[in-house]
Amino acid sequence: MFSSEQKSAIEAARAGWAQTRRLVVPAVEDVLYSPIPVLGTGFVRAVDYMGGDSGIVQGARVSYGKGTRSTSDDRGLIRYLMRHRHTSPFELAVIKLHVRAPIFVTRQWFRHRTASINEYSARYSVLEKEFYFPRPEDIAAQSTNNKQGRADALPPEQAQQVLDILRDDASRCYDHYLDLLNEDENGEKRDPSRPAIARELARMNLPVNIMTQFYWQINLWNLLHFLRLRADSHAQYEIRAYADAILQIVEKWAPLTYEAFTDYMRDAVLLSGPALRVLRAAMGGQNIDPATHGLSKREARELAEMFPEIAPRLTRQG
Repeated sequence: MFSSEQKSAIEAARAGWAQTRRLVVPAVEDVLYSPIPVLGTGFVRAVDYMGGDSGIVQGARVSYGKGTRSTSDDRGLIRYLMRHRHTSPFELAVIKLHVRAPIFVTRQWFRHRTASINEYSARYSVLEKEFYFPRPEDIAAQSTNNKQGRADALPPEQAQQVLDILRDDASRCYDHYLDLLNEDENGEKRDPSRPAIARELARMNLPVNIMTQFYWQINLWNLLHFLRLRADSHAQYEIRAYADAILQIVEKWAPLTYEAFTDYMRDAVLLSGPALRVLRAAMGGQNIDPATHGLSKREARELAEMFPEIAPRLTRQG
C-alpha cells in the first residue's frame, strides 16, 4: 500500500506531538494519519479535524465551555438537533481525509460537491501502476430491473474470464501509457531520439480502474449526508466500502453524533404525506387502495416492504 519512504513519513507524523488549547478527541488522535485499507491497495485516513461532539454542543449552546452539563445532556441535545435537522451546529465540525481509490469511484464521490478537494494531478505526475480488480464473488450480471445495479454473481469460471480481461486491458493500457510518455517504469527515458507525449494527453489511454489519490475536507453534516447515501445497501459496492471505512472514523470522532445519525438517518425511513395516510388507514384495519391517495405502484411496493404486516391490506382496484 505504501513505499518505505511513505511509511516513514506516516510514522514521523504520528510520532510528532503538539500541545494545543483547542478541543481534541483522544480517540481520533490515536488513529490520526493511520490508513484504513479499502479494496486492496486503497485506503482512507484522517489527517486533520476540528471539533467533535463537544464542539457541536458548544456551538448549539453558544457557550464558553463544557460547564457542568453531563454527557447525557449532550447526548439528548445532539439527538434533538439530529431529529429536527438543525444542521448548523454539525457544520462547525470539519475533517480532512486522505483517500486512495479507483477513478471510477472518485467520479461518484465528487458528485458530492459540498467539500474541498485536491486530487493527484496526472497532468503534472505519472500515475502509478496500481489498478483495482474486483473479487470474483463481486463480479455480477447486470440487473434487469435496475439500470445502475448488479444482479447475481457470475459463476466462478465466468468471473475469472472477466478478471483476465480486466487485468490484460489494464496492463496493456499502462504499457502504452508509458510508451506515450517515452518512459520505463523507473521513469527513465526509453528512446532519447523521440519526444514524450504530454502527460495531460497520455493519461487519456488509462482505464478508470486505475488508482488515484485526493484530500477531501468536509464538514460533519455534509459528510453525514454523503454517508447516508453511500453507506446504503443500494450504493455501488466499491464506494460503499469506502463509506463504511469513513463510518469507523466518524464513530471515533463524534460517537454521540454517530449514534444519532444511525438512529435518525441511516436506519430511519422517510414517508410522504400520502404514504403516512395509507399506513394509518391500514394500521386501523382498513383495506385501502394506495392509488386513491396518489401512491405510485413503486411507492406502494416500497411501503409494503417497509411494513410487511400491512401488505395484505394494500389493494389495487381495477
